[in-house]
Amino acid sequence: MAPAHDTIRLSAAAMAAALAAGEVSSEDLTRAHLARIADVDGDLNAFLHVSEDDALTTARQVDARRAAGEDLPALAGVPVAVKDVVVTEGMPTTAGSRILEGWVPPYDATLVTKLREAGLPILGKTNMDEFAMGSSTETSAYGPTRNPWDRDRIPGGSGGGSAAAVAAFEAPLAIGTDTGGSIRQPGAVTGTVGVKPTYGSISRYGLIAMASSLDQAGPVTRTVEDAALLHELIAGHDPRDSTSLTGGFGSFLDAARSRDVAGLRVGVIEELEGEGFAPEVRARFTESLAALERAGAEIVRVSCPNFRYALGAYYLIMPSEASSNLAKFDGMRYGLRVVPEDHPTAESVMKATRGQGFGAEVKRRILLGTYALSAGYYDAYYGSAQKVRTLVQRDFASAFEKADVLASPTSPTVAFRLGEKTDDPMAMYLNDIATIPANLAGTPGISVPSGLAEDGLPAGIQFLAPALADDRLYRVGGALEALLEDSWGGPLLAQAPDLKGASL
Repeated sequence: MAPAHDTIRLSAAAMAAALAAGEVSSEDLTRAHLARIADVDGDLNAFLHVSEDDALTTARQVDARRAAGEDLPALAGVPVAVKDVVVTEGMPTTAGSRILEGWVPPYDATLVTKLREAGLPILGKTNMDEFAMGSSTETSAYGPTRNPWDRDRIPGGSGGGSAAAVAAFEAPLAIGTDTGGSIRQPGAVTGTVGVKPTYGSISRYGLIAMASSLDQAGPVTRTVEDAALLHELIAGHDPRDSTSLTGGFGSFLDAARSRDVAGLRVGVIEELEGEGFAPEVRARFTESLAALERAGAEIVRVSCPNFRYALGAYYLIMPSEASSNLAKFDGMRYGLRVVPEDHPTAESVMKATRGQGFGAEVKRRILLGTYALSAGYYDAYYGSAQKVRTLVQRDFASAFEKADVLASPTSPTVAFRLGEKTDDPMAMYLNDIATIPANLAGTPGISVPSGLAEDGLPAGIQFLAPALADDRLYRVGGALEALLEDSWGGPLLAQAPDLKGASL
């Protein structure tokens, strides 16, 4: 067998092939990733909980089943990390908040059940902005995560822990959630691949809800092929989720491997490429489009005029739904309970618990949402935002008449420095200006590395497809990845400054 520590830099697909060929055992591969976490995560803080015993137990079971000649799922034995907003039986789930500190759920989310059934050792739970509210993983009650490319910079948010873990070779695969860009934006600033699937195509049962009409789980990986493999594993109808879609979604893996964009119409969104986007981010975007055009794609320009209102609409709809969803965290049933010394009542316990348990950003959004839903303001704010949402959906429908997929830079800038935007909420919110429209419309999106931009840091290109046409994302993403890696001489992550302990 090959040394497992030599394999942690492989793609998940290559790891799966090595496992199937008997070149490495799942136990050794899992131990190698656990050793990597122990070596570098003290600097990164990508993990809030490491489940060593659980992961090794699963790995040994997979090895035994493989030794017995059992036919196993494609990713059996390949480790995975899970964002801490996804409930996991027997493991703490905090959503990055003090109000859930120490809570161990009695059940698994549907997608976690699928991971377990497919034999993926779960390495642990990854850090995140509190209740997924943020674009930098700085609002976590357990400290910020740092970007593996530059530990003085943010890894994106809210799922910065999952993206940093994958970029730092602590995990080959991770689960994220995307409410306004929380998978795609971290992918862009860490040089990883992040996918927001069609809304309803992956069960939300067991996701701690922030905004129920916007939240969607999806894969975080180092390659488009790996994302397709993980996406196929966790997708599918779930009767426990009332928004879950029925029917098949095609083969994402075949699309990712096709690398054929001949005749594919790629629509450049005029409203998402100019002012506010850093020059080198735009340059990498333009170069990516040129590579696709040389490969046979047709580049067209499309206008989505109502996208300029999407950010404002999102920051009314999202906090309104969050205000309702987070009302359940009251200190009465589970999680943190703060009991005042003088005359404790149910009301005073709730007030004290929520006052101490929620961070500043969560409180800000609860207040915004409560105000938007209050009597006399509902139609003016929440109702108007929903009308904008409809206009955004119509813009998508019109654009997809002219193009098969749409394209924009994923994030306006490369990773900014820790603390740079924490005192300016509006500057923080603008990081998601390109990703939010897809959540409002329920359409799928992918972020793929587009190269190095300012300060030698990664940038990403985003592709969007019509609902249920996720396979188009894998087709264009896989093709562009191959084209760019040929020009770079290998994966973008190979150009990252080495981390402590990287000489394996």
